[in-house]
Amino acid sequence: MHEVDITIVGAGVIGLAAACALSGPKRQVVVVEQEPGPGRQTSSRSSEVIHAGIYYPTGSLKARLCVEGSRTLYAFCERYRVPFLPIGKVIVAASYGEEPAIEGLWNKGRENGAEGLTMLTASELRKREPHVAGVSALFSPKTGIVDSHRLIRSLEALALDSGCTLLYRTRLSGLERTPRGFACRVDGPGQDSYTFRSRGLVNAAGLFADTVAAMAGIAVDEEGYRIYPVKGQYFRVRGAKQSLVHGLVYPSPEKNLTGLGIHVTKDLSGSVRLGPDARYVDALDYDVDPSHARDFFLSARGLLPFLEEHDLMPDTAGIRPKIQPPGTAVRDFVVRHEADRGLEGLISLVGMESPGLTACLAVGDLVRGLLAEADLL
Repeated sequence: MHEVDITIVGAGVIGLAAACALSGPKRQVVVVEQEPGPGRQTSSRSSEVIHAGIYYPTGSLKARLCVEGSRTLYAFCERYRVPFLPIGKVIVAASYGEEPAIEGLWNKGRENGAEGLTMLTASELRKREPHVAGVSALFSPKTGIVDSHRLIRSLEALALDSGCTLLYRTRLSGLERTPRGFACRVDGPGQDSYTFRSRGLVNAAGLFADTVAAMAGIAVDEEGYRIYPVKGQYFRVRGAKQSLVHGLVYPSPEKNLTGLGIHVTKDLSGSVRLGPDARYVDALDYDVDPSHARDFFLSARGLLPFLEEHDLMPDTAGIRPKIQPPGTAVRDFVVRHEADRGLEGLISLVGMESPGLTACLAVGDLVRGLLAEADLL
């Protein structure tokens, strides 16, 4: 049976970042991806925001990896000429009743190590965003936007240059623990099945991470690894009104951080989108329902008083791999070596939602450290 050193399941930004961190001339690393190309699911269907690390509980993996990942990602984009822009973000208190929550985010962000955070008065907010309504705001100068598609392709190219093998249209269909690692059964193009052995395995399967964990024998419900997909739709603002917003504009976040609220983002072309909303779903459907435009309009008009419902047109949708069931508290990333379950060499990356794009390179470095500690590198 053919043997490789490390197999990574999933070629999103996190799987590809892990591939870059693990690949080398004396190491055979394989990435298995069921889609025909990289980043076709969660990674390329996001707000494309480089987060600063404001929202997440202090000491959590999300907070630490977001702050580390932001710095690393900006440096990566500069080095490899991935288009990005540190455009800045305001988190706006639309009323005086929201000010304590915004000030709480300011304190949490500073505790997490987010850089340059300042509170803005109403007049200072108007100078930065003349057409945004609010009584105060938190300003994050280090929040930015990135071309996620170029980022994905750059990570793919670096992984290939480092000797990594990328198997697209290939699905992991079986997994068995062996004395020398894992026997991985895969279904390739044309449904041709074959099995190979891998000394280590990284589960970066995103929306299907619970399926891979279950293949390895992990009780996903008992361990909190069950994925609860949450769909987020986006609507684009038509025409000249896009120029009325200069940066990223966020409301007070939703309860339990199901989402960060329907916010205003700009892409590198200057186009403005509203979204995402947050709806738990049972199926992976990326259609945008035009009838939801009114919900978006009603959610955004408090911050954007110039907006009218007919200004909105359906854009795109993404699905987040949450591990928090509806109505429960926010959960942290799961980044875990499963050695204590008798699964030495298996690294679980589960619940890798936002800020996964921002944190991807930091996650890759963490995975490399875990495998090195296990003497698998």
